Parts: sequence; C-alpha cells; structure tokens
Amino acid sequence: MTTLRSTLEFLLYDWLQAESLTARERFGDHSRETFDAVLDTCERIAREKYAPFNRTVDTQEPQFDGEKVILPRCTYEARQAYAESGMLSAAQDYEMGGMQLPYTLEAAANSFFAAASISIGSNMLTSGNANAIMAHGTAMQQQVFAANEFNGRWAGTMCLSEPQAGSSLSDIATRAEPDGADFESDALGPRYRLKGNKMWISAGDHELTENIVHLVLAKIPGPDGRPVPGVKGISLFIVPKKLVDTEGRLTSERNDVALAGLNHKLGWRGTTNTLLNFGEGKYPVRGASGAIGYLVGKPGEGLKCMFHMMNEARISIGMAATMLGLAGYYASLDYAQNRPQGRPIGAGGKDATKPQSRIIEHADVKRMLLAQKAYGEGALALNLFCARLVDEQHTGTPEAVDEARLLLEVLTPVAKSWPSEFCLEANSLAIQIHGGYGYTRDFPVEQYWRDNRLNMIHEGTHGIQAMDLLGRKVLMEGGRGLQLLAGRINGTIEKAMRHEMLAAYANQLAAALAEVGAATKAAWATGDAQEALANAVPYMQAFGHVVLAWTWLDVVLAVLERDASVSIAPNAGRVGAMRYFFHYELPRIGAWLNVVRQRDMTCAQLPESAF
Repeated sequence: MTTLRSTLEFLLYDWLQAESLTARERFGDHSRETFDAVLDTCERIAREKYAPFNRTVDTQEPQFDGEKVILPRCTYEARQAYAESGMLSAAQDYEMGGMQLPYTLEAAANSFFAAASISIGSNMLTSGNANAIMAHGTAMQQQVFAANEFNGRWAGTMCLSEPQAGSSLSDIATRAEPDGADFESDALGPRYRLKGNKMWISAGDHELTENIVHLVLAKIPGPDGRPVPGVKGISLFIVPKKLVDTEGRLTSERNDVALAGLNHKLGWRGTTNTLLNFGEGKYPVRGASGAIGYLVGKPGEGLKCMFHMMNEARISIGMAATMLGLAGYYASLDYAQNRPQGRPIGAGGKDATKPQSRIIEHADVKRMLLAQKAYGEGALALNLFCARLVDEQHTGTPEAVDEARLLLEVLTPVAKSWPSEFCLEANSLAIQIHGGYGYTRDFPVEQYWRDNRLNMIHEGTHGIQAMDLLGRKVLMEGGRGLQLLAGRINGTIEKAMRHEMLAAYANQLAAALAEVGAATKAAWATGDAQEALANAVPYMQAFGHVVLAWTWLDVVLAVLERDASVSIAPNAGRVGAMRYFFHYELPRIGAWLNVVRQRDMTCAQLPESAF
C-alpha cells in the first residue's frame, strides 16, 4: 500500500493540484490535512478488512440455500467498515450525510479497496445507484431510497441486461404496467407492476444490508396498449427487494423479486452475480402479480437516467482494472526483487561459481516490470484526471463546466476500456515474471488476472465502447470534444518542447495526434457507418495509446517542475515509465490506424461460411 500511497499523493497534489479545490465554496471546509485523513482511513480499512481476505472470498464463493445467499463473515465486516467510514456518501451534500469531498479524492481513496480486494470492494453500484436517484428521482425518492443507500442501511444495483438481449437494450422484454391499486406508498412515485427477468446483476441478492434497491429498465405500454419498440419505450424504475414506507421503514411485505440463481464466475467471486425474476409470483404483493416499481424521471427516458449511472460506473470499472493491474505489478516487483535465478552473462559466458542473480537484474524482467508500471500508473493518472473533470463539471466556471463535460464524453470510453485491456496485459506479465509459480494459487497474481478479465466486458464490452468512441463521441457537437482534447494535448506538447530531454517525445506525440486526426477523417470519408466502424477497436486502441502518451508526458512535466535533476528514485521511475511508453508502446499505433484509414473490410465482409 505504501507504494500506492506515494503514487496517489504525487498524482493528486503535484500533478492535479487537488489541494487547490479547497478554494471553492463547496470544498471550503477541507484542506490537505482532511484529504490525507480520508486517505489514511481508507488505506487502514483496506489493509485490515480487505487485503487479508482476498483469497478467502475467491475460494469461498457465494452460496444460495434456496432462501438466501450465504457469504463469508469477512465480507460482512468489510462492508460494515466501509459503510461506517462514510465513503458511500463521500461526495454528497452535508444535508445528505455526506462529507462534500471532491470526487477526485473519493476516487483516489477508493483505489485502496480495489487494490486490496476487488471482490469485496465493489460498493460502486450502491453509490452510483443513489447518485442516479439524486439526479433524476423525486425529493421523496431521494429521501427514502438514496439517503438510505448513502448511510449504508441499503445496497443498490443496476438491472439492465436480460438473458435473451445481452447488451442490446432495445430488445429487453421486461414490462411495466401502471398499478391501479390505491395505497399509501404512491407518495414514492408513479407505481407500476413489473414482470421480466434480469441477468448478470452484481450484488443482486445478499444479506449484507437490510434492503436492496434495484434500478430496473423496463418497457411501458404505448398509447395503443402495446410496448413502444426500440429504446423510446424504456423507462427506469426503483424496485426495492423489500417494500418500504415514506419514512424509509421496511413494511411487512417482501416485493416480488426472486433470486433465480447465481452465476459462477472466473473472477470477482466474492461479489454475488445473479439472475433475478421480477413479478413471477413467488412473492405476490397485495394479491396481485408483478413486482412493485416506482418510476424514476419521465416515461420513456429510462436510458437517459440510467446512463448517468452507467458513465460513472464505466470510470469506476477503469479504476478497478487499473488497481488490479497495479496489485499484480506490486506483487511481481516484490517477487523479482527476492527471487534468485540465473547468472550474468559475461564475455566468456556464465560463471557457475558466482552467486545467482535476482531476476530483477535480467533485462527482460525489467522490461515486463516497466510495462506493468507504464500501464498501471498511466491508467491511474488518466482515471484521476477524469475524476478531476467531474469536479470541474460540478464546481467550475460555466466555461470550465462545458469543457469538462465534453472532455468526459470523449475520454470515458477510453478510461473504461484502455485499462481493461492493458492492465489485464500487465496481470499476464505479472504471471510471467513468477514463472510456473505464477500459474498456481500459491501466489496472488493468477487471481488478479482472473478478476481483471471481467473488466473488458463489464459495463459495456470493448467493442461497444469502441463504437461509442468512433461512432459518436469524436463526432458529437461537430467534433468539439475531440478538438478540446487535441487542444489539451497540444498544450502539453508546447510545454514539453521547452525541455531538452522531452522535445523528442513532444514531437513524437504531435505526430501521433496528427495520425489519429487523419484516421478519424478517413474512417468517415464515405459517410458509411459500416465502413467507418469496421475497425473501431483498433481505432480505440490507438486513440487510447495517444491519450496515455499525453498523460505520461504531462506527468513527467510535473516531475521536472519539482525535481529537475530527477534525483528522487520514484521520479526516476516515472521518467523511465514515460520513456518506455514512447519507445515501446506509442509506435504500435501505426498498424492500428492503418486499417482504420483504409476502412479495411477484411473482418466485416468475410462470409460466415468461411469460418
């Protein structure tokens, strides 16, 4: 944790200038001391309640006894410690029981839990659920549902996917019809009866909290009584596991939400993942079929409301992938520093009479360690930069708010997907450094890889994020978001050009940025979306590499401002990671962008029979 803490402090205070946020009215009660106290608390809880049990929750998977989900005791204690820390409501108003912390600090503090045990530490859905209700729910819904999630009494989920629909939300079959019965809980919002099935619901059922608040996408009838086709008929509903009154007290009735089964996963085994049946009649409510749900926002605007939560979740997934990559890096670094194997090669070959070398002395092991460092610390910087943009969006000047909004639109697919791909590669390299031991359960690196493999799928697959980036985000508002990002990158290039040791890297980044711009135009040259998006994933890989190269160059500028001779060891490591990225990684974008520019249809046009 110590290495992570020093990295976080450098990125927060030396690079992002997070302490300057305390000059803003919302954060005026805070200081560097209160920020550090939050980091201290979270680091301690992660060290004591999470890290020792990461293997426990991997081997003692959730069990369903037919009535309830059974989890190991350590999960309850970790969840209780997290809730008592106040981190569920860290960024919320004082009136909601929050601390009014900057989101930048919240994201940084939560990274300790993700590094210690991602399976235990996945409380992001509860905060995201409550935030969505705060953004789109009524005052009563905020008071009853969001407040009780923020204070830790209740947990929250996001119920989108269905067994037959997967990521195609326009094909969801869950239905919601107005409930004509008249009883007191109408004050919680327009009441509907829901029927349908939801799949892949993280934390969909458990006994960790007294209630679970499901946010459910469902289609409501159109004027003709039939569901509106496509996404226009999709609405969002609060569907509590147990019914509640307007004071947030549990009633005697269980809602008609039934656990149909648990999904047994490759990783993230400590978090239950469920198939839920809504309104199947197992728990009939008031003698009628259908689960009780309360409309959030306007009818037909369910996706708009849910995407508030999904975008936040995507940044959180990027952070989860990042921390798993860094956890593997720290483990393999420790192993490499202590594992003796082989001897130096001299002019006459190896001298067997000399002591063995530690494997960190071998060039290829250094290469693998440096790749992990470049991927993990670079991704951490990117995700914290996105968190800083969230603070700008909420508390900046009107001009800064608009700029932050557009930058986040463009960067969110990258912040989610780039760490999910390349920090997974970091985990693979961590296994490789351990050799055969890395492939066993005697060391943690195999679990980190298994846990991280989910993140390329989580909250929108790699391909979906790529199509969102090339098909929508770089084009929106006449390409203004892409232009703003290019402006930020060019600003870093101009500063770096004034440093002799960085000038060559600045020129390399400028050329790479120009390549991305040209490829973006070439992809859409014919206006044919099929051609443009046929190579969306290589485009996103190249785009992400350019963003990470910019991030590293900007980080090293902050290093040189405080340590011009790079005499401090961690700073030398940061410069080394930047050099690695420019020497070994950034040149890869040429092949990726080549197929994008050519609108290569090799994959898209191959007939099914050819496979």
